[in-house]
Amino acid sequence: MKPIQVGLLGMGVVGSGTFNVLLRNQEEIKRRAGRGIEITMVADLDVARAQSLVGVDVKVVNDARAVIANPDIAIVIELIGGYGIAKTLVLEAIAAGKHVVTANKALLAVHGTEIFAAASAKGVMVAFEAAVAGGIPIIKALREGLTANSIQWIAGIINGTTNFILSEMRDKGLDFNVALQDAQRLGYAEADPTFDIEGVDAAHKITIMSAIAFGIPVQFNKAYIEGITKLSATDIKYAEQLGYRIKLLGITKRTVNGIELRVHPSLVPSKRLIANVEGAMNAVMVQGDAVGTTLYYGKGAGSEPTASAVIADLVDITRLHTADAAQRVPHLAFQPNAMSDLHVLPMSEVVTSYYLRLRVADEAGVLTKVTGILAATGISIDAMLQREADEVRAEGAVAGNVQVAQTDLIILTHDCVEAKMNAALAQMQALPTVLEPITRIRKEELA
Repeated sequence: MKPIQVGLLGMGVVGSGTFNVLLRNQEEIKRRAGRGIEITMVADLDVARAQSLVGVDVKVVNDARAVIANPDIAIVIELIGGYGIAKTLVLEAIAAGKHVVTANKALLAVHGTEIFAAASAKGVMVAFEAAVAGGIPIIKALREGLTANSIQWIAGIINGTTNFILSEMRDKGLDFNVALQDAQRLGYAEADPTFDIEGVDAAHKITIMSAIAFGIPVQFNKAYIEGITKLSATDIKYAEQLGYRIKLLGITKRTVNGIELRVHPSLVPSKRLIANVEGAMNAVMVQGDAVGTTLYYGKGAGSEPTASAVIADLVDITRLHTADAAQRVPHLAFQPNAMSDLHVLPMSEVVTSYYLRLRVADEAGVLTKVTGILAATGISIDAMLQREADEVRAEGAVAGNVQVAQTDLIILTHDCVEAKMNAALAQMQALPTVLEPITRIRKEELA
C-alpha cells in the first residue's frame, strides 16, 4: 500500500522534531500503522531554512493554503499556534476533506466546539494528543483507556515552566522574580512568560481534558485562572513545615452541583507522588470510579516528546483513514449527540480547603479576633502555625518612628465554599492589626 501523504504547517521546534522522529523510526511506525507515513510537503515562511531541514525530496512552500489544496495530501499537521490564522487554516483543511493533527491547545480550548463540529460534518478526524502535556499520552488515556469509568476528577501539573520556577523557589529559597529570571536564562521560560506564569496555558489544557472527561463542550471562558506571580518563598517554606508542597494545578471535578474548572497554586501533601514532580516535568492524576487513581508522568514539552504525540496521532488516523466515520472514537470521547450541558461552577461556589497567612501585630487579642471571624462565617480550622515574633521583627513595619512587633499566623482550614472564605478574608483584612494583604492558597488533598 502506498504511504499516506502528510502536509506540515510550521517547521519550528516541534515541526522539525516531528519530521526527524518520523524519518528515524519510519520502519517501526510503518509496522504499527499498516502503511508508510510520509511528510511530502511543508509550509513555512522561511523556505530556505525549512528546505535545509527536510532535504530536497520534500516540497517546501511559503503558503499554507498550497498544502491544503494539494489533492495528494490526506493529513495536515498544524503547528503554527495561536488563535488567528491557525483557526482559519484548520477549518479550511477540514472543508477540503483533510484530517488534521494539531498541538494547538489554545485554539482547541477556545474554538474546539466549532472545529469538532466542522470535522464531524465533513467526516474527518481532528487529533490533538500533543496539545496537552507534550509526550504524555493523557488524551488517549481519557478518550479510550479509561472509557469504562465515570471520571470523578483530574488534577495536573501541566505547565513545565511554572513547575520549574516553583521547584527552584523551594530548593533554593528564591523569590519568584529571581526564579523566573533563572528559568528564562535556561530556556524554560519565554521572553514573555505571561501565558505560563499567569496560568493561561494550564487553563487551555485543563479545559480540553475537562471536556473529554465529562462529555461537555470546551468552555475556556468559564475557567477560573490564577497564576504563580504572587507566591513567595516564605509561603513555600511554611507549606513545607506543614507537610505540603505548592504546585500550580489544573483541576476539574464532577460534583453534585456541576463541574469545577480551575487553575491556581495549591498546597498538595508531600506524600503524594504528584507533589514530588520537580523541574519542568508534567504529571496528571485521574480519578475514575472503577480504576481508582492513576498517574501519568513525563516530559510536557520539547521537540521530540511533543513529536511523539503528533506521530501517535498520525498513526491513529492512518489506521482509521478508510474506516466508517461513525465507528471512530469521537473527538471528545462521547458521541456528539450525547454531550452534556453540565453547569460549570463559578469559583465562588467551589468547595475546597485553604492555607492562610496573616502578618499581624504581635499583641493580645489578635488571634481571638481572627478565629472569631472564621467561626462566625462557618469555617473550621484544621491546623495553625505561629511564627515567633522575633523572627519577623527584622522584616517588621514601622509606625511613625516605632518598630511594630509582628508575627505570622498560618492557618489551615477544613473544606468550605469559596464565597464564605471571601467574606471572611474581607473582614480579617479590615482588622487594624492585620498589617499586610492576606495570603490565601487553596489546598488539595488529592486523596
